Amino acid sequence: MLKYKMLIGGEWVEALSGKTYRAINPATGEEAAEIPLAGSEDIDRAVEAAQQAFPIWSKKSQAERSDLIWKMAGLLKEHEEEINRIEVLDHGTPIKLARIQRHISSMNLEYAAQASRTLMGSALPYSAHTMSCIQREPIGVCALIIPWNSPLMMVTSKMGACLATGNTCIIKPSAIDSMVTLKLAEILSDLDIPAGVINVVTGPGGTVGESLAAHPGVRFISFTGSSETGKRIMSVASGTLKRTQMELGGKNPFIVLEDAEIKKAAQRGVASSCNNTGMVCASPGRYYVHQRIYDEFIQEYLQGMKKIKVGDPWDEQTDMGPVVSAEHRERVEGYIRSGVEEGAKLLLGGKRPDQPPLDKGYFVMPAVFSEVRPHMKIYCEEIFGPVACFTRFSSDDEVIDMANDNIYGLCASVWTQDTARGMRLVERINAGVVAINSDRFVSSETPWGGFKESGFGKENSVFGLEEYTQLKLLVMDNN
Repeated sequence: MLKYKMLIGGEWVEALSGKTYRAINPATGEEAAEIPLAGSEDIDRAVEAAQQAFPIWSKKSQAERSDLIWKMAGLLKEHEEEINRIEVLDHGTPIKLARIQRHISSMNLEYAAQASRTLMGSALPYSAHTMSCIQREPIGVCALIIPWNSPLMMVTSKMGACLATGNTCIIKPSAIDSMVTLKLAEILSDLDIPAGVINVVTGPGGTVGESLAAHPGVRFISFTGSSETGKRIMSVASGTLKRTQMELGGKNPFIVLEDAEIKKAAQRGVASSCNNTGMVCASPGRYYVHQRIYDEFIQEYLQGMKKIKVGDPWDEQTDMGPVVSAEHRERVEGYIRSGVEEGAKLLLGGKRPDQPPLDKGYFVMPAVFSEVRPHMKIYCEEIFGPVACFTRFSSDDEVIDMANDNIYGLCASVWTQDTARGMRLVERINAGVVAINSDRFVSSETPWGGFKESGFGKENSVFGLEEYTQLKLLVMDNN
């Protein structure tokens, strides 16, 4: 079994209490690692280390910071196989998906290194005798609270933007899968980064996360996770008026019009619903299919879903691995039961595999429901698992009303061969990211973030970098 320590002030340390917890391999249910269980005194140490490092790191030139972040991306590439192995062990990620996520993670760091070099200031024409300029300055110590569904991509997106703009950070990975973040920090320790610029503390959100949110030395929190947890972090953080950036839940409409290319839309829907075992905030939450093609589309969708291979994450042919934990499997299964009990029609799957070796891990077969109604839990709530929910509609106005009738507003897609009609629809959808004939929303160059209870602020792109800065206006009168 692997044993890890936390990174605080450039040193690999145990929790001061000596307490640890065990990480579980979700594909086998076996213990995989022993990880320190941090307490409030460990958070104090990490904040102090980050505060001491801030003047050193923030005073480095942009070129120096960008160069180091570019080297981080290079180290990720050099250690690809090691990172992939930990990702599979830690999260149950299929190996072919782990490779894609590692590649995206390197791109996140490369983008932050490049884009930050043009970000930090601009001159303003104020008057003939006055010079004024806007400076973007780092905020200070940032807490980066990482979700469990795509830890490597999330930590590189947040850390790259945070460090590129001159801040120091305390990273808190999810207690469910902390290993890949700790391994990343270990790999990056080969670089000449001042001690305390990057700190990693481990433990549950209810203690470690709240300590970071409450700590007066932390000036900014970037959080990705559930809306409920986001609300709690905001409440705790309000005591010190620290800034927050929230990337929260989604129940995303996937709208298929009667003139859509049925095969293409169904294939993309299947891939999206099963990607990372459905544990993706951008996953389709509600399929709205026009009544003229409803039955045809579902049949095409079912054919595609039956081809998805659920299996050992190490198998190159595996499309979908386990969910992340026993607790989360029970949550997903609870939604499946509620769908049946409330009258939706279960067309496929939804059960645990009972044949070795999948009988020992946290596997659940993908489920497909038709005739889902607005009063049902599976219609309203984010499932965060491989469960597809189908509802029919008859008009554009009807489907827009249904799509917007939800507490979330993260992303949405419209599938049609009439681009003008598609544009009219996406302009009426209340979501932060919308697409026509695509569900590929996320890249290093494009902003990601939602409306309503899906949060606020942006990840990725130059807008994501700006989240980690504060504006200062400098005015000089030459009269």
